[in-house]
Amino acid sequence: MMVPVALLLLGILTSVVAPRLLTGADWPDREPVVALWVWQCAVAAVLLCCALSMTLSAAAAWQAVRGQLFSGAPHGVVEAYALGAAGPWAAPTAVALACGGLWSLTMLAGEVLRARRHRRARRAELRSRAPLLPGEAARGRLVVLEGERPGAWWLPGATPRLVVTTAALRRLEGSRLDALLAHEQEHARFRHDWLLHCSAALAGGFPQVPVFAAFRDEMHRLVELAADDTASRRFGRVTTALALVELNEDRGVFGPSPAPHSQVPQRVDRLLSAPRRLPAPHRLRLTATATLVPVMPVLVAFVPGLRALH
Repeated sequence: MMVPVALLLLGILTSVVAPRLLTGADWPDREPVVALWVWQCAVAAVLLCCALSMTLSAAAAWQAVRGQLFSGAPHGVVEAYALGAAGPWAAPTAVALACGGLWSLTMLAGEVLRARRHRRARRAELRSRAPLLPGEAARGRLVVLEGERPGAWWLPGATPRLVVTTAALRRLEGSRLDALLAHEQEHARFRHDWLLHCSAALAGGFPQVPVFAAFRDEMHRLVELAADDTASRRFGRVTTALALVELNEDRGVFGPSPAPHSQVPQRVDRLLSAPRRLPAPHRLRLTATATLVPVMPVLVAFVPGLRALH
């Protein structure tokens, strides 16, 4: 009955090692899309370790669960897992992991509800500041909002909209405005809002787990870098950097005392310095290696059964 223990140890190891390897490397800034995938695979591996360990611990603790889990399996497969030799720790482990799973779902539901309330408030503000004209049946995907401060943001939902203020239209011209719109459309195309919700829920529910806290912090940074790269590939790095500067120069993010937690200066420096991308084979190796990380818990869980079958 060592498989649940091995899965828990593998999950702990991944949760500690993955953030150290990723936050200490320099390639994520060069390949933010690949880094997003690697982070998701690492977090998925930790969650899989916990889910599989919970399932096998429950099967060891309760005969009813064991019967459902191994129904139809040969007798040798059940014996290979030595579930009957489990100690008194099996039931508490299964219950603790189940509670952790429920807590994660609760935190995710709370995060989604908060985002929905915020989105409804933003839509109500949008309706009050830019009401429909007489005879206008519905609003389009692009909404121009009267405002003195330059701004542009994507408002997700059943009918997603891209909102741009008139100040942004006056300040940004030509390709700079196009770069800004391409940046926001990238967020919408890959549903970055869901990545942020999931990472915030995990970090809020388990703040002491290193991989979840780092996952949240890196998601906020990497989604912006990925959107910057999409805009820069279409309209140029200098154009995208100038669009960021002009959009944010009145917000106190530049200068000797920049606003705390602002990543805009670093994003501008990155665009202007134009770091070289990793070679395609290197990107492919990183993607393939990351894909194998969530497979490891599955292999650990199935190895005894596969051995028994052979």
